[in-house]
Amino acid sequence: MPLIMPIKDLRNTNELSAIAHKEHEPIFITKNGYSDLVVMSSELYDSFARENRIDQAIFEAEKEFAETKEYVDAEEAFAELEKKYFG
Repeated sequence: MPLIMPIKDLRNTNELSAIAHKEHEPIFITKNGYSDLVVMSSELYDSFARENRIDQAIFEAEKEFAETKEYVDAEEAFAELEKKYFG
């Protein structure tokens, strides 16, 4: 269930921080009854950002395949990555 708080609750930053870290969920802040902001812990943000990078990489790979119809064998790809990053 989403966490929703009115904007006036932003005054109590220590409590908001504790809730964000305890619940590991975004907190939706409303202003005049409408969604206005989203607050989350830095750990949760890092997790979202990491997932977004993975999703973006998958999207780009699917787009490239749709355009070229060429694929790279998984063993080749891993061999190239190993060589690139581990010598």
